[in-house]
Parts: sequence; C-alpha cells; structure tokens
Amino acid sequence: MPSRRPIPDSSSLLSKLDEQGHVRLPNLLTPAECNALLDLYPEKKRFRSFVDMARHRFGEGDYRYFDDPLPVLVKALRARFYGVLAPIANRWEERLGTDTRYPRTLPEFASVCRQHDQTRPTPLLLHYEAGGYNCLHQDLYGPVHFPLQVACLLSDPGRDFTGGEFLLVEQRPRAQSRGEAISLERGEGLVFPCRERPAEGKRGYHRVRVRHGVSTLWSGTRFTLGLIFHDAA
Repeated sequence: MPSRRPIPDSSSLLSKLDEQGHVRLPNLLTPAECNALLDLYPEKKRFRSFVDMARHRFGEGDYRYFDDPLPVLVKALRARFYGVLAPIANRWEERLGTDTRYPRTLPEFASVCRQHDQTRPTPLLLHYEAGGYNCLHQDLYGPVHFPLQVACLLSDPGRDFTGGEFLLVEQRPRAQSRGEAISLERGEGLVFPCRERPAEGKRGYHRVRVRHGVSTLWSGTRFTLGLIFHDAA
C-alpha cells in the first residue's frame, strides 16, 4: 500500500526552503516500505535502464531507472509530492521573473514533457558499496525540468553503512560556493532544488545554482530512492 505519511503543505515547505535551501522529512517511509523497495532492485524487469557510474565518470556506484508501470508506492509518492511542490515551483518562477508555470497535477505536467519528447520515467534506485560516491551533478533530461526533487534513504546508517552523506552545493553570485553534508536517517526524505533556486538579496531575488551528490561510503551498502518529476528524452 502507498505510504500515508503526511507531507507538509506548500507554505510550510516554502518557508523552510527559503531558510535552508532544502527540507528534511523524517519518517517519510516506514521500514517495511524501505524493505519493499530494496527487494525490487534485483528485479531487472522492473527497470528500463541500468547505469554504471564509473563507466561514465559520474562516481562509483550504480543506479536503475524504473520502467512503466511504476511501483504503486513510487507512483503515489511522486503524484502526492508534485501536487504539494507545484505551487512552490510557480512561486519560484514568479520570483525569478520568468513566464514558466507548472500545471496543478503530475499527469498534466507529464503531458508537457511528452510535447518535448520526454517520455521515459525518471524515478530511480541508487546503490553504493564501500568506496562508492556520486559526483556533484544536476538531474536534467531534456528542455523541460521541474525545479524540485526528492530523495529518500532506504538503508540504515550506522548499521548498513558508514559515510555516504548527501551533499548539496550552492553557487552564489559573486561569492564562493557553499556546501552542506546531510546525514539522513532510514526512511527520511529530502526535498531539494534540481538546478537552481531563488534567493533574496539586497536588490531582490537572484538565481542560486545548486548541485548535489553523495560523499564516499567508508563501509557497507547504501540504497536511495530518487523522485524526479520530469521525464527523460
């Protein structure tokens, strides 16, 4: 059954994103839900694509993109989050002075993606072993992208792995980059910018570029669920 854990409303999330640049959501998934997703990783037929990070110099590890139909839990979480995050995305575009606006529901946004030949699903499971890491990057798969995404840790830090903090780096205009290492708990979600976010300065809002990654695992195995809302070309 899809997770029924509450997701904060748009106003609450926007306030925290303005303050911190990201939002942590403890206990987004139950241990049983984490296990159910972990059990899917060996089932190759559930995925449309397998990526070896080292082969592409993305890092050390691998990830698999789910194929349609998405698992019930993943599909439900993606739709629920989109409905809450779309008003924030539109508010961000207003602050940045663009004409871009995002529709109210995920099916409507999927239709926009299809108009640009972006039809392949992008939710994924990421896997790292000791020594693994993910280079700083942005998840952009075509001309259409949604400005927020969600990651949820499926493994238990301290028991299943050590190291492997989630990394966020902001490139501020005319300033050095600011980085943050975030140690998530099992089942905890993280909402963060896909590419950039508006930040308020003395002369109004400006763009802050954002990249994300994962620091080196010192031991064990780490799995993460990634929820990206735009489809891939």
